Amino acid sequence: MSIPTWVVGSGGLLGSAVARDLHRRGADIRTSRVPWGDPDRAKDTLFADARKLIVDAAGGPWRMAWCAGAGVNGTSRDEFARENGLMKDVLDELGTTNAGTGTIFHASSAGGVYAGAPGAPHTEASATAPLADYGYAKLDAESIVREFGERTGTRTVIGRFANLYGPGQNLAKPQGLISHLCRGYLMSMPISIYVPMDTLRDYVYVSDAAEMVVDSFKQAENSPVGVVTKIYASGRSVTIGAILGACHSVFRTRPNVVLASSPLASAQARDLRLRSIVWTELDQRPHRPLPAGIASTLDSIRRGLADQK
Repeated sequence: MSIPTWVVGSGGLLGSAVARDLHRRGADIRTSRVPWGDPDRAKDTLFADARKLIVDAAGGPWRMAWCAGAGVNGTSRDEFARENGLMKDVLDELGTTNAGTGTIFHASSAGGVYAGAPGAPHTEASATAPLADYGYAKLDAESIVREFGERTGTRTVIGRFANLYGPGQNLAKPQGLISHLCRGYLMSMPISIYVPMDTLRDYVYVSDAAEMVVDSFKQAENSPVGVVTKIYASGRSVTIGAILGACHSVFRTRPNVVLASSPLASAQARDLRLRSIVWTELDQRPHRPLPAGIASTLDSIRRGLADQK
């Protein structure tokens, strides 16, 4: 019998890819239509869906992937606190139910928590050192999930993600360089870059990341450790200059970029190479090459723009 699996944030980049991969594998999945702009209604919706997950599990195992979160660098502390408070309330609601054995996956940010840490490549053993409220909020969220797992005995995976890219990026957010470069090319508009060209990042295609997330559930359920923190990355770092070069090969013209300045640049590390030393068997898989991922992202954005006409 398939384990009921709830994906929170299924409208976002990672959540939608996780839901697609679960569907591909024939999983018993459920998602939520959450009115995020209305905190009271969002809470009511999530509480109801949390209770339904436990009822559907009927005393057996259940899974939840928390992939929600609208905050980015520049979001206020109050907004981050509301996001984390809502997640804590939902976890507490799960904790009050007569639940069977659960497994929770929580999506966090490697870039946020290691931004100020020296000694790249960073591993799960590296000290965390945020440079902005975004990173501190991610650590706060991790603490909430970790405490819940330890208190309730729920298997818990905290996933620290490298830079995700691919179809489904929210272009209203000031993040997602590859997606913005693709849109800029299609709309003949310049894209501002406010970090040096030799800035190093690990880019992982979102469907590759989603496969790793889904595989993590079984890994956690077979693990002797109740709460695990893991980095999810491609293991290959590239400079911003190399990304522009890959875009050039896909677009067949140079990306239209403008070197600019921004106060947000102070929250960006120069070197964010990543290397996971936890559950490394999950990393042993082919990752989509950067040009192929850019081409796929470009095609998705092109279709989206055509649909708006």
